[in-house]
Amino acid sequence: MNIIILILGLLTAFGPLSIDMYLPALPEIASDFNVGLSSVQLSLASFLVGIALGQIFYGPLTDRFGRKKPLYFGLTLYAIASFMCASTQDVDSLILFRFIQALGSCAGMVISRAIVRDLYRPHECAKIFSLLMLIMGLAPILAPIFGGMLTAAFGWRSIFWVLTSISVVALIAVHFFLKETHMPHEKYEFKNIFKNYLSILGDREFTTHTLAMALVYAGMFAYITGSAFVFISHYGLTPNQYSWVFGINAFGLILFSQVNGRLLRKSTPQSLLKYVYPSVALSGVLLLIVGIFNGPLWAMCLGLFLYILNMGMISPNAAASALAKQKKHAGSASALMGTIQFTVSALISSSVSHFHDGTIRPMCYMMFFCGVLAYIIYKFFGPPLPVAVTN
Repeated sequence: MNIIILILGLLTAFGPLSIDMYLPALPEIASDFNVGLSSVQLSLASFLVGIALGQIFYGPLTDRFGRKKPLYFGLTLYAIASFMCASTQDVDSLILFRFIQALGSCAGMVISRAIVRDLYRPHECAKIFSLLMLIMGLAPILAPIFGGMLTAAFGWRSIFWVLTSISVVALIAVHFFLKETHMPHEKYEFKNIFKNYLSILGDREFTTHTLAMALVYAGMFAYITGSAFVFISHYGLTPNQYSWVFGINAFGLILFSQVNGRLLRKSTPQSLLKYVYPSVALSGVLLLIVGIFNGPLWAMCLGLFLYILNMGMISPNAAASALAKQKKHAGSASALMGTIQFTVSALISSSVSHFHDGTIRPMCYMMFFCGVLAYIIYKFFGPPLPVAVTN
């Protein structure tokens, strides 16, 4: 079972790897293509759009054809797109190939969650998601550091050569070590896709937990989009120093995800969420104050650390709560969750780029908006009773 968790962790990590590894290289990519940093940031926004759109299709495919065949397709597409990113000669092509790369990467994100729901009961799912976050959380720590080292030694294109190699390794691991957990459903009718998605959205637990989690996640992408400018251009950190700041924040996410796993021995996911949503809202308020008064580096780091820290508990608990009643359509529910999550993230990420004004305010304001609105949705629209545990 350990090898399955490792494979699922790798599949889940494709998104963070694809995003975080190239962040330290954004200024060099802009310089190489002779364009502004905001133009290169659009390659991040296009990646998020690709993830949002792609997941909605993988859900029905994985419910109909099983988990492995769509995984084969997604990983192959990812490898081809990564190769093209490494070879591109202009920023417009990079934006396009990053979009295609995202279409491949979201297969692993959707299907790994569906496999967890195939194998485990809802309360156990939260524990497994916490364990996956330990593996996935290493990506934000190591990826920027490794990406910075690759950029310094071999140039930014080497990052995409490495991503190509990782996708090939994942493809081999899936083929030889991951067994099918959902047999093909020959009677599954694609004409019912829209009906199934409406049925899933009718589940109050799913909708509330997904929307609140999506907003918190979008706040993190506001941070990801704006952090290179904030730390390197505004505060004057070197790319290597920026990588370490990024890694420290990711360590906080890992720490809380593992604390979450221990707390779940005596608590339910829902009982933990009622404490962390107010906390993430407060961290958003702190970032708002930093943005308004152009606060010092230490205040910015503190606000960001607290925000990312809370994600370590929100993400596994909210995901498990959202999927608790969706065993029959676990693939479609996982896909819809991811689509909502990354659609909101793409909107927030592109807003940070659009409102870029040479200050730290766009990133801070967006993170404040996401944190506080997530709390409001959870507090006032969430289900009043704990989610029932079902098989």
